[in-house]
Amino acid sequence: MLFMLSLNGRAATAVVNTDNTDKVASTTTSLTPEQKQERVAAITIRVNEIRAMDKSNLTRADKRALRAELRSLKAESNSNGGGVYLSLGAIIIIILLLILILH
Repeated sequence: MLFMLSLNGRAATAVVNTDNTDKVASTTTSLTPEQKQERVAAITIRVNEIRAMDKSNLTRADKRALRAELRSLKAESNSNGGGVYLSLGAIIIIILLLILILH
């Protein structure tokens, strides 16, 4: 039961989407922290440009290309973020340990 609770949707999508994130991760590992911050700023600017565009005149292929670009930018941005993710099972274990220690 504890194993099933420790699984979450993010881990499942990471297994399915390994081909895209591996390419992004290999290109961002060689960057310094300052370069990573500059790249995230450039990604943010590009995303804002895409949001501000008038997409009503674009063809279907252009819209698909923009969506693909946004997905790749999101994957690259997520790989540069480096956050810590806790699953539901890990949170439950931490709470139980705190209850045992503090009680």
